[in-house]
Amino acid sequence: MQRKDSYEIQSYQRVWHVVISTFWEDQIAPKLLDGKNVIIAAHGNSLRALSKYIERISDDDIMNLEMATGEPVVYDFDDKLNMTNKTKLGK
Repeated sequence: MQRKDSYEIQSYQRVWHVVISTFWEDQIAPKLLDGKNVIIAAHGNSLRALSKYIERISDDDIMNLEMATGEPVVYDFDDKLNMTNKTKLGK
């Protein structure tokens, strides 16, 4: 029988793959490169995976990322989609 931690890691890894390979690479990045704004509404591990990728957060640090429910975050990117600024709105 696997430990709960093992299930959480596997679940997060699946979410990471889907979010980054499907949504970021196929949907979000092309729109940003075309100069469009993109709004993403999600929760939990999917937002954590996206934030990890965008902000280049280490595996060790990602679980400590504070993500308030319903708090909008605005990212600015350069022309190679490197994050240049992060702004939390509302508080």
